[in-house]
Amino acid sequence: MTPALKRSAHAVSRAAGRLTSGIRMLPTFLIIGAQRCGTTSLYRVLARHPLVLKPVLRKGVHYFDMAYDRGMPWYRAHFPVRARASRLEHEYGCRVQAFESSPYYLFHPLAGPRIARDLPGVKLVVLVRDPVERAFSAHAHELARGFETESCFVRAVGLEEERLAGAAESLSASPYSASTAHRHHAYLARGRYAEQLARLEPLFGRERILVVDSGRFFTEPETVYDRVLAFLGLPHFGTPVFERHNARPRPAPMPGAFRGELARRFEPHDALLVPWLGAEPSWRR
Repeated sequence: MTPALKRSAHAVSRAAGRLTSGIRMLPTFLIIGAQRCGTTSLYRVLARHPLVLKPVLRKGVHYFDMAYDRGMPWYRAHFPVRARASRLEHEYGCRVQAFESSPYYLFHPLAGPRIARDLPGVKLVVLVRDPVERAFSAHAHELARGFETESCFVRAVGLEEERLAGAAESLSASPYSASTAHRHHAYLARGRYAEQLARLEPLFGRERILVVDSGRFFTEPETVYDRVLAFLGLPHFGTPVFERHNARPRPAPMPGAFRGELARRFEPHDALLVPWLGAEPSWRR
């Protein structure tokens, strides 16, 4: 299907979805980030669970960060109808859950309060990764997508503070605005995971937030998968095939000295993750 036809099909599907929004599900859990931490891989493995229903059109709806002005009927249009869930519940004898995965939700200053208000009781899954590697991966990702013009990672990191100056405050002051820099150039800021989790804790409580070390997810996928199912209250239906998705080639290696400098800068932030993970982050062991 050509891009134009795909956009047209999506528009028709959303229009039909809005007309039937009253009979559609809302998600019971969200994968909210962090970006470049394995969210696509976890999304795909959970989407294969027989009692989990993914969005109709795409992995990430981005309603609570980029499209909140469109309203809840628009959001509901992205999810399956409740009749489908009822059929599955009758077949399996267990509750069916819907979900989506939008990695910008974790970082956007307004997404957390919006989610808490509109999806009471929802559970959140957060993946975290070595923040130095996350930043390096994000730079390659944004470069490949055309949102980054500075090909040198070291220089891009050097520009971050200036690019992001006032961006979060502006987003909070103008709720339906957007910031290219905040979304696409926050290489170090998005790796300060504990700061973002601290904003969410008063809204959801720790019992509704699961933080997953993606290093463990890729080395011990079965163990982590079982932990996610237990958190979500989902039964186990065998062990799926685990795959990595969305890897990006790097334009050049990261200088070793710069890697060490960034690791030192992240050390106090990583230490604050221990209570969330229940262990030292895998990249600090």
